[in-house]
Amino acid sequence: MATLIPDGLIVFPAIDLKNGQVVRLAEGDMNRATVYGDDPAAQAMIFADQGAQYLHVVDLDGAFAGASVNGDAVRAIVERFPGHVQLGGGIRNRDSVERWFDLGVSRVVIGTAALEDPEFVRGVARDFPGGIVVAVDARDGMVATKGWADVSTTSTVDLARRFEDAGVAALLFTDVGRDGLLKGCNIEATVDLARAVAIPVIASGGVAGISDIHVLSLHAKDGIEGVITGRALYDGRLDLAAAFAVAAAAA
Repeated sequence: MATLIPDGLIVFPAIDLKNGQVVRLAEGDMNRATVYGDDPAAQAMIFADQGAQYLHVVDLDGAFAGASVNGDAVRAIVERFPGHVQLGGGIRNRDSVERWFDLGVSRVVIGTAALEDPEFVRGVARDFPGGIVVAVDARDGMVATKGWADVSTTSTVDLARRFEDAGVAALLFTDVGRDGLLKGCNIEATVDLARAVAIPVIASGGVAGISDIHVLSLHAKDGIEGVITGRALYDGRLDLAAAFAVAAAAA
């Protein structure tokens, strides 16, 4: 496990995995997947060649199955990508956390288990300092779990506050209703969450272009640590080098 040391706002290019392919979903719907490539490790190296030092990788099949499904693809990415890999999707027990850290992942993202088994999250956050990110996935302000298929009765702020003293590295906030739609990031809700808790927040869901990166960078002082972008990169709406330049200005 390597510690992330951000310089300004971190821009995480996203690689979402479904059936071993690079895809993007619309609103988290597995039936609305657009395939962008068959070689995830090669895509990781494209991002590396463009200057990426961080990647956000999601095993989408694993998120629904509750265990790793695209493990071979993840391992190939970790072996080839020279920077930090943040991994989510189906990580719901200590064995999987330890396995991914042993294989070189820098951070793991825990979503469903954060709601269902908070003591598990507290335990691994204590034992792997700097390595645990809690996913706060929102649908109309309430926490969504199990690959966003279920919506709980817990608010996003309530979930986040449960981990303020747990030592988690960051919260990953995603507005599920915007994810993959290029509607623009829900900046208001992201900033509100960052201001409500003493944990750095990573923005995700709906990034449409450089304006989202610019506005989020202005809120770095409010606790916004980074931003994840996927479809905007793959569709050519966001230039990664320009995003890095804007993000670095927040340092």
